[in-house]
Amino acid sequence: MAIRDAFLPEFDYEMALTRKTLERVPEGKPDWKPHDKSMSMGQLAGHLADVPGYAIVTISTDSFDLEKEGKNYQPTKMTSRKQLLEAFDKNVAAARSAIAGASDETMHKVWKMSAGDHVIVNLPKAAVLRSLIMNHTIHHRAQLGVYLRLNNVPVPSIYGPSADEQS
Repeated sequence: MAIRDAFLPEFDYEMALTRKTLERVPEGKPDWKPHDKSMSMGQLAGHLADVPGYAIVTISTDSFDLEKEGKNYQPTKMTSRKQLLEAFDKNVAAARSAIAGASDETMHKVWKMSAGDHVIVNLPKAAVLRSLIMNHTIHHRAQLGVYLRLNNVPVPSIYGPSADEQS
């Protein structure tokens, strides 16, 4: 089985769960944050909308230097839930297409992320997709779930029922 064929069902599953969480982000609280060191709800939701798009860079390049290519990056800024979901859906579709077109040879190729001379990641592309796309999404989705809870927004069930969705 091709790596992409093993990866895509999980990608689809996790992205659907992430969308379910993003659908709950309240429009009236983009600046709310639980702590001064935390991202605001709008920043966190925008970041979650962007993360799937990182798969395109991973598959289509062999490296990414945050000091060079990263300085032109414009993160999604949530202006409405509709706009947030449109950005997420666009990134998920493009990422899925990139993953679906990736050969095993591509997935085994090492990809490097750096900040100038400082190497941050140097892993096979398949491992980058697992860690910097999937695990990263799951991590921030869980953070957003806490933000929702602290704002009395019903938290969706993810891997089982939440306190708000028992069925």
